[in-house]
Amino acid sequence: MESIINYFETIPSSHRSLILVGGITFFWLIEYAMPLFKFNYKKFKHAWPNIFFTLTTIIINFVLAFILLKTSDWTVANQFGVLQWLALPLWVTIILGIALLDLIGAWLAHYVQHIVKPLWMFHLIHHTDNHVDTTTANRHHPGESVIRFLFTTLAVFIVGAPIGIIMLYQSLSVVLSQFNHANISLPKKVDDMISWIIVSPDMHKVHHHYVLPYTDTNYGNIFSIWDRIFGTFAKIRNEDLIYGVDTYPDVDSNANVGKLLKLPFSGYRAPTGAKFESEKS
Repeated sequence: MESIINYFETIPSSHRSLILVGGITFFWLIEYAMPLFKFNYKKFKHAWPNIFFTLTTIIINFVLAFILLKTSDWTVANQFGVLQWLALPLWVTIILGIALLDLIGAWLAHYVQHIVKPLWMFHLIHHTDNHVDTTTANRHHPGESVIRFLFTTLAVFIVGAPIGIIMLYQSLSVVLSQFNHANISLPKKVDDMISWIIVSPDMHKVHHHYVLPYTDTNYGNIFSIWDRIFGTFAKIRNEDLIYGVDTYPDVDSNANVGKLLKLPFSGYRAPTGAKFESEKS
């Protein structure tokens, strides 16, 4: 465990890039071999907007990385944060640190973006992909990338996470996000078993169903426990899944990048999905 943390404390940028590109490439190839849905689309054309937003996310995180490093250094130097207050074995510290970073930096950030309208307008770009695959994982508007970075920084401050744990968390977060967005079909029993520990592909696909209440469920990125604890876990049959957002039928996977960049500044459209059908009757 110590050697792993030592590696991630000084992980070269080239290695981090390799994890990102390697993950996309690996799951991209698996999608050809065992697809969940046989989309009638041009895979490379679909990937372009998502790759563009992946690049903007990388740039934003690179530019702001010093804030994350300074926050981590301050918490360690001043013995501030959950991990700094608890004297735990290294392996427990690592697991707890990753879990709490996932809770605050990913689950909470995701949940807040769904309930705060201005933030939802930035997150909306992620949901307008109606051919969800592994490239969808990083389909985030630059504004959302900044929002997520702020939550990650908050998580580091509260958790008191050393830089090694932060880099390990971010690496796991990237790969597992690519995994649970991937258009792959796992045996149902295997997927169900996985979903008791980490977010599985079938579990996360529910979140990308086009209507409420499913859009507001399964917010998890790494660990599935948070949705089970906070009552936001849901299931739906794969054959019933429809990707996209019901109130934005005019924005799809292949929307012009310029249109997607401007979308958060357009008018908010209130949901009209399944959640409200009972209220009408």
